[in-house]
Amino acid sequence: MKLGIVGLPNVGKSTLFNAITNAGAQSANYPFCTIEPNVGVVAVPDERLDALAKIYNPEKVTPAVIEFVDIAGLVKGASKGEGLGNKFLSHIREVDAIVHVVRCFENDDIIHVEGSVDPLRDIETINLELIFSDMEMVQRRLDKSSKALKGDKSLQGEVDFLKKLMESLENGIPARAVTPSDDAEADVLATTALLSSKPVIYACNMSEEDFAGGLDKNTRFAAVKEIAAKEGAETLPICASMEAEISGLEKEEKEMFLSDLGLNESGLDRLIKTCYSLLGLISYLTAGQPEVRAWTITKGTKAPGAAGKIHSDFERGFIRAEVVSFNDLMAHGSLVAAKEKGLVRSEGKEYVMQDGDIVLFRFNV
Repeated sequence: MKLGIVGLPNVGKSTLFNAITNAGAQSANYPFCTIEPNVGVVAVPDERLDALAKIYNPEKVTPAVIEFVDIAGLVKGASKGEGLGNKFLSHIREVDAIVHVVRCFENDDIIHVEGSVDPLRDIETINLELIFSDMEMVQRRLDKSSKALKGDKSLQGEVDFLKKLMESLENGIPARAVTPSDDAEADVLATTALLSSKPVIYACNMSEEDFAGGLDKNTRFAAVKEIAAKEGAETLPICASMEAEISGLEKEEKEMFLSDLGLNESGLDRLIKTCYSLLGLISYLTAGQPEVRAWTITKGTKAPGAAGKIHSDFERGFIRAEVVSFNDLMAHGSLVAAKEKGLVRSEGKEYVMQDGDIVLFRFNV
C-alpha cells in the first residue's frame, strides 16, 4: 500500500513524514524543499505478531508494511504546470490513497504560502488542481466515447455518466463524492483513473496546545470534518511537531508521553488504522517455525485470492485453507490444542477471509 502525503507548502508535510518514517526528509521554512518525493516504508503495528512469536519462536517476524511518499508542495496553477505541479500530479497518480495535511495552527514564524491560515481555502486549492486535471481526462474519454456511440449504442450509458461526472467536476465536486448508480457506472469511474477519486484522509495538523486542549474546541478541525463528511473522506487530528518529538523515544518513554496526554497510541498508529478503514483492508496471518507474518488484503477477499498474495502458484493450485482465528489459537495456547477443540477449519475456494485468520494454504501445481 502506497500513501501520498500532500498539502500546500509549509503545512507540516515533511515534519509529519519525518516523524512517522524517520526517513530524514529535508524540512525547511520555504516552499518546495521537497523536490523529489521522499519515500519511507513503515511497519504496520500488529500486537498479534508478537503474541504468535512467543508461541512459534520463529526465525523472523515480518509485519505488513505501508509506503509513505512525501510529495512536493502544491500551489495554484499546478494543473497547468505552475510551481512543481506536473511532478506533483504524476506522483499522486501512483499512490493508493492521499494523506492531505491541512494546517490548523497559527505560528507567525512559519510562513504560509497564502499569507494566512485557512484550512478550507487550502483544501479547495488542492482539490481544484486535482479536479482541473481530471476534467481534461474526462473530456478526452467523453469525446472518444461520444464518437464511438454513433456505431455502438451500448455506450450511451457511459456517455451519460461521463457527462454527469464532468458536470460535478465543473461544480468543484471531486470524483470521490460522485456516487455511481450501478456497476456499469462504477466501472467507468474506476477505469478513468481520476486523481480526485482517490480516497483521502485529511490530517489536521494542530499545535500541541490545541491538540491537547480538546478537539471539540477547535473550529478549524470541525470545519474540515464537515468537508470530509460531504466527500466521503476521513479526518485525523494530529500534531506533527509532537510526533516529531516522540519519534526518537524508546517504547516505554513514548507510551508514558502519550499516556500523559490521555492517548494510548501514536499518530502513526492512528493514521494506519484510519488508512485500513478507508481502503477496506484487513490482515491475515501465517505462522510457523521459519516465519510469523502479516499479509494485507481487501475485505471480502476469498481464500484463493489471499493465497495469491503469498505466491501466484498458491492461488493457481489452491486446494484448501486450514484456518484458525487468532483469538481461538491464543485462548488454547497452541495449534494442537485448537485442533483438539475442533477450532481449526478446512475452508474451500468460496471462503471469505476474516481479519486475524491464521492460515495454512494447501495447493498443488
